[in-house]
Amino acid sequence: MEELYIPASMGKLFGIFQNPSESAPLIILSHGFNGCHLGNQDFADFFSAHGFNTFCLDFCGGGNNSKSDGTLLDMSVLTEAEDLNAVIDYFLPRFPTIFLWGASQGGFISSYVAAHRPRDVRALAIEFPAYVLQDDAKKRANPDGTFPEVFLGMNTTIGRKYNTDAVSFDIYDVISGYTGDVLIQHGDQDALVPLRYSQRAAEVFPSAELVVLPGQGHGFRGEYRVQAMERELAFFRQRCPKS
Repeated sequence: MEELYIPASMGKLFGIFQNPSESAPLIILSHGFNGCHLGNQDFADFFSAHGFNTFCLDFCGGGNNSKSDGTLLDMSVLTEAEDLNAVIDYFLPRFPTIFLWGASQGGFISSYVAAHRPRDVRALAIEFPAYVLQDDAKKRANPDGTFPEVFLGMNTTIGRKYNTDAVSFDIYDVISGYTGDVLIQHGDQDALVPLRYSQRAAEVFPSAELVVLPGQGHGFRGEYRVQAMERELAFFRQRCPKS
């Protein structure tokens, strides 16, 4: 386990790199809004224990507990996309096979980046991806279509850039261009990101499977969390290059 700092959107991006095998693919794990690598580290540990290289990152300005540079006031989905692109570029010469994993907003970012560079992202596994964030941002607009300088959202203050960038494109138009395989897992009791957003994504992606977890909300608990890990491990294994 190694701590790395990679140049990214707002300075240095922090992440935990685990490297059990130089010949194995790399899985890059992206956290959700106002999160950090700690929320996904158990997934990274699980994948690494089964032979995959992993990098579990903190987005720049991505959360109050982030070890990366930047602040939430300057963060947006496009700055986080820039961060994830920087991470892929950093590792790509060393690991030609890269998988993306993302939860909530991290699932949104992973989808966006994968669709913009399908040749570099072999497959995508996402949990309760926050495709709803664009509709949420639209609700924050002033009557004239502009956005307030700052806004209190999900118990933290975000800047105008977050909302402006969020509504600058349609994520469903973007993800239609990703030709790799996609695994989406979503709870049917998710009040923050309703299941219908993932149901629509499963229809838009050219090659996607949606697994609905009964009784689960925005985040998986207990046996469902373990099952999600195991399902993703099998998904990644099946898409490794043949030796």
